Order: sequence, then structure tokens, then C-alpha cells
Amino acid sequence: MAEKLTLESFMSDLIRRNPGETEFHQAVEEVAEVVIPFAQANPEYLESSVITRLTEPDRAVIFRVTWEDDRGEVHVNRGYRVQFNNAIGPYKGGLRFHPSVNLSILKFLGFEQVLKNSLTTLPLGAAKGGADFDPKGKSDREVMRFCQAFMTELSHHIGPNRDIPAGDIGVGTREISYLFGQYKRMSQEFAGVLTGKELSFGGSLIRTEATGYGCAYFMQEMLEHRGDSVEGKTCVISGSGNVALYCAEKLISLGAHVITLSDSSGFIHDSDGIDAHKLAWLKDLKFRRRGRIEAYCEEFPDAHFYPDSPPWTVTCDLAFPCATQNELSEDDAECLLQNGCIGVAEGANMPSTKGAIRLFREAKISYGPGKAANAGGVAVSGFEMSQNSMRMAWTREDLEDRLRKTMCKVHSECVEYGQEKDHVDYVKGANIGGFIKVADAMLDFGVV
Repeated sequence: MAEKLTLESFMSDLIRRNPGETEFHQAVEEVAEVVIPFAQANPEYLESSVITRLTEPDRAVIFRVTWEDDRGEVHVNRGYRVQFNNAIGPYKGGLRFHPSVNLSILKFLGFEQVLKNSLTTLPLGAAKGGADFDPKGKSDREVMRFCQAFMTELSHHIGPNRDIPAGDIGVGTREISYLFGQYKRMSQEFAGVLTGKELSFGGSLIRTEATGYGCAYFMQEMLEHRGDSVEGKTCVISGSGNVALYCAEKLISLGAHVITLSDSSGFIHDSDGIDAHKLAWLKDLKFRRRGRIEAYCEEFPDAHFYPDSPPWTVTCDLAFPCATQNELSEDDAECLLQNGCIGVAEGANMPSTKGAIRLFREAKISYGPGKAANAGGVAVSGFEMSQNSMRMAWTREDLEDRLRKTMCKVHSECVEYGQEKDHVDYVKGANIGGFIKVADAMLDFGVV
């Protein structure tokens, strides 16, 4: 039966078992269309239904989160933790607080995390979690009460050698601090059970910057592999959170010309370039004042704001989708390619649609999928775990060097398994490279 495995039969069975979970279907299909032919050529990976087992989470926990707002009104949200796979290490993956959170999104994120964590070469399994709670517009006290209620239930399912959550959309150092405080109060232990913590109680330097920095490093690796460089390239970036702003920061330091950033209201285009001074102003706007991106044009009037639009129509050499899933459509990809874009590195998770990915691969540009290009965040989370275990802290210089070397390793894995005659297929390389390590471990464990 396994020898007759096809993409069509595999996806049909997966959709039957996971009805309505479109984001999860999309993430699995993108991997399966590469991994199934690889497994057919390497029959040991068809043994014991390892591909099917890899797409079934170890467990998915769903729980009620009840909390009280500042007016005394009681609210009920739904919390989740999807522990996807721990074949090569304890479960590791972020928590997302956003109204869009549902089981399909968390399963897609958890599945992507399996291969991403494997590519880092660190001993990390994969999980994802969160709640349909929106921190925007809430007071600090309301966010604190929600986080404490959320952790009261989540604490039953995590631990420093079991499952170590981190932050994601809607979960920054404020939320991690509240979550950690509640876990410490309940467990009566000071344990490295969360990453993304404040430096004052076990956090790591450059964790906030890591995903964005790593995305820029990965693009640099892709271009250097073809004898080129980031220096002098015009870059468009979507988003204005940690990933986007720190991707911009690293690109600027590498000599690139960054001209766009965005948020849910639209995007800004600064043809003069977003330099270090302008970026510092943006960080203050987004991180301290929690303002909207449009305000940039009031401070820097030569820039233009385009409401309710993504930045992919702007002519560029390199594109960095750093906002959210499925933000870059097939039409957007076609526009980028027509305008001469030669490289795309995904700072967000699955930001490109299936049609967009197909066009990038057919054009043979340097296209770094999220599971490879944004692996820097989980890599530094792994470093934070190591520092917590050793009760020590590494320097910024040491961590940046470790991050750069890790992204170089991720790139090398992609090249090893994705090298074609005239280009590197990074989708193929990332999926096969991430798959092999986890699949081998699962086979070694037997049928468990």
C-alpha cells in the first residue's frame, strides 16, 4: 500500500481526517509534493507510514480561558497548544494571541515548525499554541489577567524538558513576562520553561532581533551562493513588527536600500531609503507608542502612504514578506518578477500562496521559504534554553556569531538537498533537509 503512495491519495486522506483546515492542508501539500517523490526513491521512508505519522500531531489541547476586564465584565476565550512532534527534542514553538487563531492555523504553524527546527540542527521538537484573544486595545492589567488565566491551564502541559513555548504574533516580552510569573507562582520553580523572556530573569540578548536578522542573513547566503551580495540592492519589506523592523535593520547594516514597510492599514514607500535614523523613529512609533505606519509620512513628508495595499507593486531587487500567512498572492508574485525581483526571503510563516511559490520556483529566483529563512528566531530561542540550563549569559557578539553560523548551516542543508543543474530549489532543499533528520529519528524509535 505504501509503495502506491501518491500526492493525490495522501492529500485526499489528510483532508478527510482534517476537514476544513485549509491552512494546514496548504502547509502539508507544499511539503508532501517534494517529500513523497523523495520517499519513493528512498523506500525506507515509506516504512511504518512515517510521512503520515509526521503530519499527525502528537496531541492537540484545547481549553477555556476565562478572565475579567477592567470594568468587571467576564470574557471567555479559547486557548490551544498543539504539540506536534518531539522526535529530536522537547516541543518548541511560539504562542500567538490574535482573533484569527484556530486549530488549522496552529497545526500549519506546528507542522512548519517541525521542519524549521530540524533545519537549525538544534535538538528541538515542534509545537505551536495560543488563543483567539486580541491584546490590542487592552490595558496592561487586562493582558496580565488573561495571561495568568491562560497559563493556569497551559502549565499542566509544558515544562523545561517537555515543552518550551515562546512568543509569536501578539505575544511579546510583556506577555511572556506575565506568563512566566504565573508559571513560577504555580510551580514554585524558577525554570527555563519559556523563551523570549526579559534579560532580567533569564532572557537572551538578540532574541527580539533574531528572526529578522536571520532572514537578512539567509538572503545574503542565497545571493553569495550565486556570486552576488545584498549590498546596493533595493528591498521591499512587509510588516512593521519585530521581524520586519529588525530585518530592515540588518539589511541596512549590510548596505541594502530599504524602501517599504507596512501594517494592516497599508504600506509606506520611501524612495530615499529608510536609514538608521528613520528606523529608530519607526521602532519608537511601533514599540513604544503603538502607532500606525501612516504616521511615518507625517514625520518624513517625502515618503508616501498607500492605504489597504501590500508593497509588492513597488519595483525592487529583493522582497521580504514579514507580516503574516498568505499575504503575497500569485498576482503579487507575477508583479515582483515582472519588475525584476531576483530574491525573496520569507520572514513570516507561509506568507506566499501556493500560486506565488510556483511562480518563484519556475522563475528560478533565489526564493527562501519561511521554514528556512525565518529559522533564526527559534535558533536563538534554543540558545536561550542552553544559557538557562548553564545559568549563564552569552554576549551579543557571541550570539550574533552563533546566529549567523546557524543560518549558514540552514542554507547549506537547503543547497545539499535542493541543488539542481542551474539553480538551487530552496523549497525542495528545505523540505527534504528538514524531513530526513526527524524521519530517521522516528524510524529509529520504532512504531510509537
